[in-house]
Amino acid sequence: MVMPDHVCPYGIKTLDLLERQGFDVTDVHLETDDETAAFRERWDVETTPQTFVDGELVGTLDDVREFVGKERKDGGGTSYRPVLSLFAITFLMAAGAAWIAEDRWISERTFEWFVAFTMCGLGYLKIRDVESFSTMFLNYDLLARRWVPYSYVYPYAETGAGILMIATVLTWISVPVALFIGSVGAASVVKAVWIDGRELRCACVGGSSDVPLGFVSFTENAAMIAMAIWMGAKHLI
Repeated sequence: MVMPDHVCPYGIKTLDLLERQGFDVTDVHLETDDETAAFRERWDVETTPQTFVDGELVGTLDDVREFVGKERKDGGGTSYRPVLSLFAITFLMAAGAAWIAEDRWISERTFEWFVAFTMCGLGYLKIRDVESFSTMFLNYDLLARRWVPYSYVYPYAETGAGILMIATVLTWISVPVALFIGSVGAASVVKAVWIDGRELRCACVGGSSDVPLGFVSFTENAAMIAMAIWMGAKHLI
């Protein structure tokens, strides 16, 4: 659709993909709502754009991706990409902060900040849609299933503990909070995945996550536990 108030982004992506694959493309615009409705009725399709190759209907952008041998993007699968991207970004942030603070990229503080930054990043992803997160979280968290408000408290507790650990203040609050939510989370993942054998999606990067519940989820909780023990030993003992 190419209209005065709307240009279809999927159409632009489809055109780009086909041209990069070497196709000679005739780009036909639907310029009014009536044209769009008539096209959908004629070809019995629900959405536009639709692509035809040699006169045969291939389908939507995701159908075209599959047609040219690329991965579909319309969901239905699982992916570690969101959480691994976050880990990479927060590690680079921690290394940059260590360079400014200590004139070196890798230090003890790098790893402390890496965990704390990651806690804040994961907390933010949960907070941006707490309702969706809490719904997914209730699928497996042992405490949340007994006390539903915990599913709403968790994102703020994780973020708050991370912020306090970055600043190295109020350790007597951040350490027990991180230790508690990390321990409950780790136990919940172990039970759901390795004891009950359930295949679930993790709420670690928010309620719309495609990240499978398992090793990465356990690692998030294990890192909080390790960080709490480390910070406790360093600043409280």
